[in-house]
Amino acid sequence: MVGAMSATTPPNPAESGLEVRTYFVRGRNVLLARADCSELFVDYYLHLAAQRLAPPPAADARFKRALAAFALHMASRPWDELTAWTINFQEPLLNLFLTGDNETGAVTGRAFDEHVKVLPENLFYADVVRGRQPKRRSTVAFAGDDPLTAVEHFYTQSEQRLGRYFQLGEEDFALVVEHPDCDLSWLRGLAADDVRRLDRAETLVLMERRIVRWHCGCNQTRMMEVLAPTMRQEPRELFGEEPKLEIRCPRCGARHAITREALEAFIAEN
Repeated sequence: MVGAMSATTPPNPAESGLEVRTYFVRGRNVLLARADCSELFVDYYLHLAAQRLAPPPAADARFKRALAAFALHMASRPWDELTAWTINFQEPLLNLFLTGDNETGAVTGRAFDEHVKVLPENLFYADVVRGRQPKRRSTVAFAGDDPLTAVEHFYTQSEQRLGRYFQLGEEDFALVVEHPDCDLSWLRGLAADDVRRLDRAETLVLMERRIVRWHCGCNQTRMMEVLAPTMRQEPRELFGEEPKLEIRCPRCGARHAITREALEAFIAEN
């Protein structure tokens, strides 16, 4: 599912979205990414309302933190990178899925609290595709119930560098990431108050302004591509005696109604 997003029409770059700013902190040799994620959260809740989705409050709260972490991470990564995260929690059982395409600035995802595999420990999965390179997967174990802590473990164990997240306000988040020759003792000792006044205490050099927006790109054609193999072999398992069925996008949970007639025509043409 990592590379699927760019196959559909991307959002118009002129549209509004969440602006994430990245800075280089001189003398400390770290990258700072910071954003007030309220606009992204509004788009996420509009999506939930439109698709009649109502995740449990605890799962929803964790997903919001993971979404903020993902947006900052994507803004700090190369432009030609596609990424998908699955953050698996064992207590209670919960999967958080997020995916994004840096070329378009699109991010999406959902929380799953059903059919979650029981495992010996929490696991963080990261799938990355950069340009024409093959997909790279990382799997990292972590402890605790905070998505921000999970991503910090990913930075330490998979990225092999220190990355720290800070919640600076209700919806204001920051990511500070180690670069070569970083002042590691300074980075390890950072507190949220230090990050809030970083622009006064340190020299910040603006690197980029990136727009991140909630967008999946799923549509009926993509859903029919998912259903086609089963339709070819066991059409009765899909439709029974019904003329249509409803399928949810596995990435964002959007509802799509597919008729038997439309799926048969799609298979005939493909």
